[in-house]
Amino acid sequence: MAEKVRIAVDAMGGDFGPSVTIPGCALALERMPESQFLLFGDEAAIRAELANCPRLAERAQVRHSSVTIRMDDKPSQALRYGRRVSSMWMAVEAVKKGEADAAVCAGNTGALMAMSKICLRTMARVERPALACLWPTLRGQSIVLDVGASIGANASHLVDLAIMGSAMARIILGLERPTVGLLNVGTEEIKGVEEVKAAAAVLRESQLPGLEYAGFVEGDGIGMGAVDVVVTEGFTGNITLKTAEGTAKQIAAYLKAAMSGSLLAKIGYLFARGAFDELKRKMDTRAVNGGVFLGLEGIVIKSHGGTDPVGFARAVEIGYEMAKSDLLNRIRDTVALAHQFESGADTSAEPPQETAQ
Repeated sequence: MAEKVRIAVDAMGGDFGPSVTIPGCALALERMPESQFLLFGDEAAIRAELANCPRLAERAQVRHSSVTIRMDDKPSQALRYGRRVSSMWMAVEAVKKGEADAAVCAGNTGALMAMSKICLRTMARVERPALACLWPTLRGQSIVLDVGASIGANASHLVDLAIMGSAMARIILGLERPTVGLLNVGTEEIKGVEEVKAAAAVLRESQLPGLEYAGFVEGDGIGMGAVDVVVTEGFTGNITLKTAEGTAKQIAAYLKAAMSGSLLAKIGYLFARGAFDELKRKMDTRAVNGGVFLGLEGIVIKSHGGTDPVGFARAVEIGYEMAKSDLLNRIRDTVALAHQFESGADTSAEPPQETAQ
């Protein structure tokens, strides 16, 4: 890996386009001064924002595209009119061509996954790519995957998810041997569907390097930080993620209403303001913004579409960390070992189905 990490950015992606992505890149550059940027999208709009970010302008190349993938496009629709010519495709293709070490996009998740799979291809021995996210917990942060890249999983795919998630945890969380758990309806070994129990047997018996299998984890264990990596298939993972996001918004709304309901409540808020500020900091989703498409022959980071420059900068930083730490080779090596072990085990089941959020 070259000393400088090159980041390709779909500058038009997300709810706000260049007004967020360009200042976000500028903020990321302050934290990672050796970075370089390739910015794809409407050149006039990008350069208008770069005028306010002179340092970024010196470290960035702008490549024009007049086609932007819309947030509500279906993946098939986006591929029809945006393949090879959209800012999203061009950012991902820069990784394939070796012009960039990672791509970052805040645009349509389904379209980004579809384009990334076609352009970059899936790693050998990896059944399907996955979308992994950082999850705030009482112990700090955990990684949860898959949160929506595919529906359904056999045991072999769940093992792949465990391997890919643990590789990400070693890089992002700085853990030498992260603990891994399979999301299940109970912690007892007799509980759960056959695919999950078969995956548990492989993870327990194979003693794969770089991860420590900790058993089954129930839903309430995610936020408790029961393990460093929580593994599940994409249908369950996406529902879990959206439920948690909705619960956080609900709690925030309750607190706001309670603190503004009466004069006494407002006075109480003034005395407890420090505690509420700390709570707000811990619930700030910008600190964990940036999902990683794992299992592809290239690094692609999905930022939340509605984030601000601070959140987008965090997504860029995750791409930087993934590229700098040689994520792809770490995954390849461990997947190869896992499949050697699985060759003597029965992990058959229905394969996962592709889905688009």
